Amino acid sequence: MTTYLSPEVLAGFDKYKYSAVDTSPVSKYITHPFWNWVVEFVPKWVAPNLLTLTGFCQLLVNFALLTYYDPHFFAASRDHPEALPIPNWVWLVCAFNNFMSHTLDGIDGKQARRTGSSSPLGELFDHGLDSWATLFLPVALYSIFGRGEYGVGVFRVYFIVTGVMLCFILSHWEKYNTKILFLPWGYDLSQLAMTGVYLLTFVGGHDLWKFKFPVIDMYCSEVIEIVMYVGFFILTFPATFWNIYKSYRDGTGKLYGPWEMLRPLVSTFLLFSLMVVWARVSTCQVMELQPRLFYWTTGTAFSYIACRLIISQMSDTRCELINWLILPLAAIVAASSLLSLGQLEVYLLWAYCFLVTAAHIHFGVHVVQEMCDHFKISALTIKPKQ
Repeated sequence: MTTYLSPEVLAGFDKYKYSAVDTSPVSKYITHPFWNWVVEFVPKWVAPNLLTLTGFCQLLVNFALLTYYDPHFFAASRDHPEALPIPNWVWLVCAFNNFMSHTLDGIDGKQARRTGSSSPLGELFDHGLDSWATLFLPVALYSIFGRGEYGVGVFRVYFIVTGVMLCFILSHWEKYNTKILFLPWGYDLSQLAMTGVYLLTFVGGHDLWKFKFPVIDMYCSEVIEIVMYVGFFILTFPATFWNIYKSYRDGTGKLYGPWEMLRPLVSTFLLFSLMVVWARVSTCQVMELQPRLFYWTTGTAFSYIACRLIISQMSDTRCELINWLILPLAAIVAASSLLSLGQLEVYLLWAYCFLVTAAHIHFGVHVVQEMCDHFKISALTIKPKQ
């Protein structure tokens, strides 16, 4: 039987205490008061992890709908009349699912506290699914603007997708070093904004966003691209580096040496670098042919790596250096660089996608089972107290 959690890791979970800081004004004055009100309507027999899983599944429904109606991001483009626009009702469904997913993600911890069912599994379950969900917001946003006229290219969007993932991994790298999870300001802002964008698109369709801003002479899609980078480089990255610096200055963190401090980021940067190299050297322009598949594969592999880091920082154990999923990817990129593989690269992308997705699901299911066995709890139900 496959075992992912060593006795050392499980012993670390036994000592774990949740420590987080949320200084966002949006959280303090808008979302948390709303969630405190909403959670009172949830029956106490509903398990917190069930709320988390339901919210994640709603994001999967959004991804599936947009994949069905816009597999290659041409639905918003006037340059591709063969690609029909996404039906308006889809945007309304997406708005509802996004709002509910954000709400359920906000009340799961509150439900755990009010039912006395808080556990390390709940945090791992929540943050593990959050790491996978980093893929969905930027990819859904791309379906609104698309490629071609008034849109942006798939390669530029890839950097936005990986930028969102980088924000997530840096917050947990920060906790790995400081012992405190500083919740990023951008999360609630982006979720509320995304729900609003879905609703506006439901009212006005794709054409609502096909305009240029005066004075700066830039398309709406380009301005939003810049806004995303401002979120990365102004709202997120500086705060992360400052908090780590403070932990070293004040002696409150783990005080690792430089190499040990950076160790958790190696696999993530290798993943992003190899995928970018593959996109650039591909003789068939594999990202152009299958952008959504390329994004999904990156996001799923990233989530697998991020979950390993989350387990390490929660259990206070050493993070792995190079995740095994990097090895087959490196082989594929090497073959694509040295040989003219042509359309074979698309099949390799599909194969790697299936490998990554299967590995991640297998890992997630088994880790949850192992933690349930260790803590003598159920993942999706609340056991009555003896």
